Amino acid sequence: MPNRTALVTGASRGIGRACGLALSQAGVRVALAARTLAQLEELASEIRAQGREAFPVALDLASADSIKEATSRTAKEFGRIDILVNNAGITRDNLALRMKKDDWDAVLATNLTGAFLMIQQVLSGMMKERWGRIINISSVVGEMGNPGQANYVASKAGLIGLTKSIAQEMGSRNITVNAVAPGFVETGMTHGLSQELKDKMLANIPLKRIGTPEDVAAAVVFLASEGAAYITGHVLDVNGGIFMG
Repeated sequence: MPNRTALVTGASRGIGRACGLALSQAGVRVALAARTLAQLEELASEIRAQGREAFPVALDLASADSIKEATSRTAKEFGRIDILVNNAGITRDNLALRMKKDDWDAVLATNLTGAFLMIQQVLSGMMKERWGRIINISSVVGEMGNPGQANYVASKAGLIGLTKSIAQEMGSRNITVNAVAPGFVETGMTHGLSQELKDKMLANIPLKRIGTPEDVAAAVVFLASEGAAYITGHVLDVNGGIFMG
């Protein structure tokens, strides 16, 4: 995918980091966005050492101003944004009965509203180019639910609905909008789980392994490619078979 530019949110670690690396290896110029620049600089250096282009940019998805500034700086640096990967997300888990409104609001603001505002910022440029790829990272729990995560599940299910709506609005402009729904993936979010819980998860996964960030990144690269030009409004499950919707 030469001469394409991607902006990846939540790129400092986990799935976002893997997406940044995989897209750059596919020949894409990558803007790496997250709240902390230090980890982004490290990843950008790694990508540049491979002879590819990377641009670290600070982004706080809870702030509309930060979203505008990050997208504007990326467009200025690379000329345009062809591919948006909405990956950044937070969790604030609790049973619904005990969940504080602040924890509900924070998760929805970052995971869903932030993703929507990112899409708004890139659409006009994509419409002008008559080419675009928007890839929203949802989750298997957005499809099947999960106790103790009402806010996170609602945000990830909301991303699926958002994906389908924008796909219908933008199809005639040659802009595809898809979601990737990872299952249980070895990241910072799952690292703290007990072995007992991991074993229980594995028992329900037909492929008998926890996914890797690279598994998810491979799906993102495919959806960003010309090979996926006729796919839009789709949810690509990368979950080892734990949920077959």
